[in-house]
Amino acid sequence: MTGSGTVTVLFFAAARDAAGTAQLQLPVPEKVTLAQIQQQVLRHAGGLQPLQSLLLWAVNNQYALPATTVQPGDTVACFPPVSGG
Repeated sequence: MTGSGTVTVLFFAAARDAAGTAQLQLPVPEKVTLAQIQQQVLRHAGGLQPLQSLLLWAVNNQYALPATTVQPGDTVACFPPVSGG
């Protein structure tokens, strides 16, 4: 087995508008960090760059830190801060 595949990145709300798409399929090696995925996303969807310090990220429906390991087949979500009221 080659140990590579794809990760699905979903964009929500203002992040979707800035990215210009609802989702991306990114090629990844067997193990990669969320920080590395974030860098790839910013290269593919440059419109997100002004928002990058505000964006929240999740891996497989769990909020995640940049050091979180992401594997092929995982789903990464990108969205702006959410406020409640």
